[in-house]
Amino acid sequence: MVDVRLRPMRWWDIETVAPLEQELFAGDPPWSAEQFWSELAGVPETRWYVVAEAGDEVVGYAGLAAPALAGDPADVLTIAVAPSTQRAGVGTRLLEALETEARRRGAAELLLEVRADNDPAQAFYQRHGFEPIAVRRNYYAGHRDGLVLRKRLPG
Repeated sequence: MVDVRLRPMRWWDIETVAPLEQELFAGDPPWSAEQFWSELAGVPETRWYVVAEAGDEVVGYAGLAAPALAGDPADVLTIAVAPSTQRAGVGTRLLEALETEARRRGAAELLLEVRADNDPAQAFYQRHGFEPIAVRRNYYAGHRDGLVLRKRLPG
């Protein structure tokens, strides 16, 4: 386990988050710095982003699209962990934070998409209670399918 502290993502984090995004999601395609800027500049009622810090280094980040109305689903927009801290509990901490925020905002369930060929990510989400509910054909770059996963959130 890596000792991390979670805090809200701020504009100055984009300088660190954007290169990490490029490294982790090079073939998907990755979000640009401008996309992160746009998300952070958006309406706080609809978006929530968090970073994980180990010491003074950002080692992960995650984002949530909040439900429009209580009882609607919330969407995991992104979740990423630096290679140096993968499999050390950082992803779990980030996912738990998203789930807590989704519940706080009244979401009935949490949805996300994952590449159908990303077995480690699928196993991670299934360990955390997500189940596959649909396939999105050619959702990712390179004509790769995406799986839609859902976790029901008790009220």
